[in-house]
Amino acid sequence: MKVLVFGSGGVGGYFGGRLAQAGHEVTFVARGRHLDAINENGLRVESVAGDFSIHPALATDDPAGDTPDVILVATKAWDVPAVAEAIRPNIGPHTVVIPLTNGVDAPSQLAAALGQEPVLGGLCRISAFIGGPGMIRHVGVPPYIAFGELDGSLTPRVDAVKQAFASCQGLTVEIPADIRVAMWEKFIFIAAVSGLGSVTRMTIGDFRTVPETRELLMEAIAETAQVGRALGVKIPLDAESRVLGIIDNAPAGLTASMQKDILEGRPSELEAQNGAVVRLGRQAGIATPVHAFLYASLLPGERKARLAA
Repeated sequence: MKVLVFGSGGVGGYFGGRLAQAGHEVTFVARGRHLDAINENGLRVESVAGDFSIHPALATDDPAGDTPDVILVATKAWDVPAVAEAIRPNIGPHTVVIPLTNGVDAPSQLAAALGQEPVLGGLCRISAFIGGPGMIRHVGVPPYIAFGELDGSLTPRVDAVKQAFASCQGLTVEIPADIRVAMWEKFIFIAAVSGLGSVTRMTIGDFRTVPETRELLMEAIAETAQVGRALGVKIPLDAESRVLGIIDNAPAGLTASMQKDILEGRPSELEAQNGAVVRLGRQAGIATPVHAFLYASLLPGERKARLAA
């Protein structure tokens, strides 16, 4: 299978690397020193699931003219609209586009530029980042990827992509019965954990055990679930308790990528996470006071980081 990975950081580098390791034709879109290192020395992945290298590896900063079977969009959430425009020339009659970003806006943002036909829903779970030019470091969370048609149908193209990932080592692949529900359940988790972690500047093990912040955590989870249901997503009634269970069983030292960006003064996915809950809540007529507090508290720092970027 021919794959274009747009965004070759922790997520794109790992999942794209595993596809390349399995023998698929993978092109990584990267830039700067990371791009140069991949072209010169290949892509190296240090992983708790087993280290591996792809050498030589195909990498470019301009994929124009390439028409792959699959495009993985693995950038930061705020880059998705620009990526959608950039990949227009890469869309062939059978190309599918799978977003692996945080939040729930990516499918509609991609469809606005590309049309609905090539766009699938998608998500992943992994803790990985660029450890240096040409090197991805996977430090935790068993790698998991899920995708599917947004209308819930089972199609040959989705099955073909699943088989490609099933040929890979070091990951689990799934086609959920309803990818929109799966994306929202991840959104419920990540928005709560990112927001609470960023405001408290504590790890998940710290803020989940203090009664006062645990109450905020539970309210944040409930708000996002209520918004999703009001928008027509068939989120199960036990979703809140299951998400809380995932949080309680997560490694105590876990911090979300948004929190890491905020603590290091970088632009973050605040708008796509807590900001999106507030925005979508207003659209659906659902009050989101906890997320509104988290968003407002973090917004001054976010604006300062973007001005400095």
